Amino acid sequence: MRAKRLVVLVLLFFVLGCSAVAQDFSNSSLVNQLSVTSGLVFISTQTVPSSGYRIHFGNASGSVGVDYGRQLVSRRFLGLYAELPVAFVIKTTLNYEPGGVPKDFNALFLTPSVRVNFFSGDSVTPWVSAGGGYGRFMESKTLYYYGQNPGPTGTNSGTVQFGGGLDVWFWHRWGARVEVRDFYSGVPDLDVSTGRSRQHNYYVGAGVAHRF
Repeated sequence: MRAKRLVVLVLLFFVLGCSAVAQDFSNSSLVNQLSVTSGLVFISTQTVPSSGYRIHFGNASGSVGVDYGRQLVSRRFLGLYAELPVAFVIKTTLNYEPGGVPKDFNALFLTPSVRVNFFSGDSVTPWVSAGGGYGRFMESKTLYYYGQNPGPTGTNSGTVQFGGGLDVWFWHRWGARVEVRDFYSGVPDLDVSTGRSRQHNYYVGAGVAHRF
């Protein structure tokens, strides 16, 4: 229940923030953007001090990114957007020789952000983004090798997001997007200690974008 409340609070904060800023820039034309990308999440190898073995992370099943953005103001070649990046990490597999860790985990990141578009309105638009919000890891009930996971199968985390990308508008209001985002979050419960409390989740994806 607490996780659901946190998601609702994050969304409410984002909507209220967009409304407040939009009123400040009421003379500017507001432009909506929606993008859907597909890609992979990369997490660096982590060492378990007690065993000396390393945990390797794989995301062969892929990940999906969805982003809604609303233009707040446009000045010359710069455009300021409020955006809501959401990333769904599908089955990150774990490889740890001694075993005793979850077989895999899924993850969700939801991070209201501010985005600055360069050459806003042109056919080629690079951008940078930063923000923060909510993350959740959903650990497998099954352990690597065999057995039932005795640990939690749901871990919440505050998450900071930094990213950048490129939008290429090739046909009317449709375009292509390439993006790289770092969702800097807490760590999933792996049933072993790596000595870390935070980790980088690098999302690299490509897909389509639509403005309306």
